[in-house]
Amino acid sequence: MPTGTILVADDDAAIRTVLNQALSRAGYTVRLTSNASTLWRWVSSGDGDLVITDVVMPDENIFDVLPRMKKMRPELPVLVMSAQNTFMTAIKASEKGAYEYLPKPFDLKELTNIVQRALEEPKKRPALDIEDAGEGMPLVGRSPAMQEIYRILARLMQTDLTVMINGESGTGKELVARALHDYGKRRNGPFVAINMAAIPRDLIEAELFGHEKGAFTGAQNRSSGRFEQADGGTLFLDEIGDMPMEAQTRLLRVLQQGEYTTVGGRTPIKTDVRIVAATNKDLRHLINQGLFREDLYFRLNVVPIRLPPLRERVEDIPDLVRHFFSLVEKEGLQAKQIDVGALNMLRRYRWPGNVRELENLVRRLAALYPQDVISESLLDQELSQPSAVSASEDVNENVNLGGSVEKYLSGYFDTFGEALPPPGLYHRILREVEYPLISAALAATRGNQIKAAELLGVNRNTLRKKIRDLDIQVMRSAR
Repeated sequence: MPTGTILVADDDAAIRTVLNQALSRAGYTVRLTSNASTLWRWVSSGDGDLVITDVVMPDENIFDVLPRMKKMRPELPVLVMSAQNTFMTAIKASEKGAYEYLPKPFDLKELTNIVQRALEEPKKRPALDIEDAGEGMPLVGRSPAMQEIYRILARLMQTDLTVMINGESGTGKELVARALHDYGKRRNGPFVAINMAAIPRDLIEAELFGHEKGAFTGAQNRSSGRFEQADGGTLFLDEIGDMPMEAQTRLLRVLQQGEYTTVGGRTPIKTDVRIVAATNKDLRHLINQGLFREDLYFRLNVVPIRLPPLRERVEDIPDLVRHFFSLVEKEGLQAKQIDVGALNMLRRYRWPGNVRELENLVRRLAALYPQDVISESLLDQELSQPSAVSASEDVNENVNLGGSVEKYLSGYFDTFGEALPPPGLYHRILREVEYPLISAALAATRGNQIKAAELLGVNRNTLRKKIRDLDIQVMRSAR
């Protein structure tokens, strides 16, 4: 039978009543208070074996009290609850020394299981103050799916465990990797990212491990690799499923022995990096096909994190839209609002491109439309553009728009019946495709023409000429 005294602090009488009943039935002695000062008095007097507390109390924020509690009684487990279900709340709870963070509303069975575990295996967690990121949160959303992500990340911040992030394109895999780095114990070290799908397969080993002078044709000087550049920090291996087998073998040795050799080199080099990998592919399927090493998979998949697609967290769309409108306003674009009808339309849309697609849509709306309020009719007009991917189509990283363009052209010709459209069709259609395509690329790269040219696969001078000919307004980032 469980034993122990639980100190519960919450200014909501209903929450106190529910916790008192559930914990008393489980066999614990429960003491209740509605303020932080009483809780602090109990803790400083040595009372209680575990604390359950809300963050925002009438007299004091618990994050201001928690460091004092942990300094006075470092072995006292503290469970923090909050209705402010943001990424930073979870991170702050962990950094300030909380044993666990629970978003409201919480599951009573889960809470009692956590209480039992905390009392049986008390843990001391070092407190480490972080700056209040406020609206600069790297991750946005209060859905249950995102709350679970926050809790996992909070547990991982002060570890060097290897993490595998799995999710569709556009779900924010690099954002999660950056959050692990920026709020973890390696935050003062470098964050280095490499996308396996964006590098020629015969150059990946040199990119990762560096090369010596004369190691291969064109290697005129010694060059450092990403492992060397990331030393003391985090190395993010994006699209790990596209790594060739030869490079997989070398990466496995690094993970096993903590050292590597450059291409053309003989002297082993010690490495001190945290590895975070990501993929949108089924690595198990690649293993069965003989395209990915099973032993490397187990080395990388120490802590798996699945990022939900946007269609599984549509309740986060309003927060995401406000966040993206806030970003573009800071970048110099006109402030916008969105009406209820338009938000409901966004919730119904399938979002094949996930959060990245939503961000690009918000940037287009901010850049191309003068209206202060985005209405349902305006949004319908934008989502119905032929350049937009149909919400009913399944798409992946290699999007094929041929079918969409063909359907659009068929519909265009049908409007003229037996007559032919006016001359100049080629240039009119080309303009209709190029204008939104280039505008979207510029919006996605925040006005960076070099990156936009790379994204589109065209020469920078060609892009500049197209921007001028099509009279596209380039909104430059203020950051």
